[in-house]
Amino acid sequence: QVRLEESGGRFVQNGDSLRLSCAISGRTFGNFVVAWFRRGPGKEPEFVAGTSWSGTRTSYAELTKGRFTISKDNAKNTVYLQLNSPKPADTAVYYCAADPNGSDDFSWSKTSEYLYWGQGTQVSVSS
Repeated sequence: QVRLEESGGRFVQNGDSLRLSCAISGRTFGNFVVAWFRRGPGKEPEFVAGTSWSGTRTSYAELTKGRFTISKDNAKNTVYLQLNSPKPADTAVYYCAADPNGSDDFSWSKTSEYLYWGQGTQVSVSS
C-alpha cells in the first residue's frame, strides 16, 4: 500500500514562490511514477508535472512549463513541486498522484492512470 501526503500549500502574493511537498510511504521501486495535478475552482483536474522515480523521465504541462519544476529526494521519499512566480490563475488544490506501472508510454495527463492519490494542499495566489 502506498500513501501520499501533500504539504506546503498556502496563500501567496502574485510573484512569490513556494514549494509543495509530497511525502510517499510504501513501495516506490520499478516503474513507479509520481505526478502533480491541480483542480481550480469550478474546473476539472489538470495535469501539472510528473516524474519517474528513477528520474529518467519527466513531463510537464504546457501551461506550467518553464515556471514550475518537479524534483525528488529519494532518500526522503519525497517529490517536490517548485512554483516560481505563480499567478492568480494558478490558484487551486494541488494533488499528488502515483502509480507503480509507469511504462515508457505512460499517459501522464490522464487521472485514470494513477492508482494512488493524496488529499491535496490548497494554493491561493492573490493578484
